[in-house]
Amino acid sequence: MFKQLLTTANGDSSMGVEFVTYAVNAGVYPAEIDEVDAYILTGSKNSVYEDAPWITQLAEFVKALHSRKKKLVGICFGHQMVAHALGGKTSLADAGWGLGVKETSPTNSTDLLGSQPFKLIYSHQDQVVELPEGTVVLASTDICPIAATTLGEHILTFQGHPEFYPDYASDLYEIRRERYPADIYKAAIASLQAHADQLFVGALMIDFCRR
Repeated sequence: MFKQLLTTANGDSSMGVEFVTYAVNAGVYPAEIDEVDAYILTGSKNSVYEDAPWITQLAEFVKALHSRKKKLVGICFGHQMVAHALGGKTSLADAGWGLGVKETSPTNSTDLLGSQPFKLIYSHQDQVVELPEGTVVLASTDICPIAATTLGEHILTFQGHPEFYPDYASDLYEIRRERYPADIYKAAIASLQAHADQLFVGALMIDFCRR
């Protein structure tokens, strides 16, 4: 999904976008950190606070990326892992499940994100509640005060899913329907009729990684 998103967002740019996948949950990592120009840490069915060896190993890798100031974009679980690894905290959200298309409102105007609200599809029960030192909150939603962050000039994170499109989200919510309160599920499905700004965020990710 990220390949489709970023290839489309890259448009007819003379600079191409190439992808390498590392199955970190199976212990697969690059031989060298500089093997690629930038990393995307994606979503996961797991929680960052689970006591699993692969999660501990991933946290150490995030610390290494940060120490080298390597470009890193974290999405959902990736957003939470960055906070978890670097001294912040992730926990179950007091508001419960965050599902569907949600308006994401900038809290700090930056040349990267701008000041206009944008919409993303969300699917999370955990969220960041404490930030690592030096992290700046870029945006929030109605139930998620820390919905996008940046740290230095090398880390960018989003709680929402720019790689999700309505059909995929609808199928995912249906598969997981028994996990959700009925009213939240119903509202999430209805919200998928709204436009989401996947390509805006996809282009922003590319711009960030090339800076």
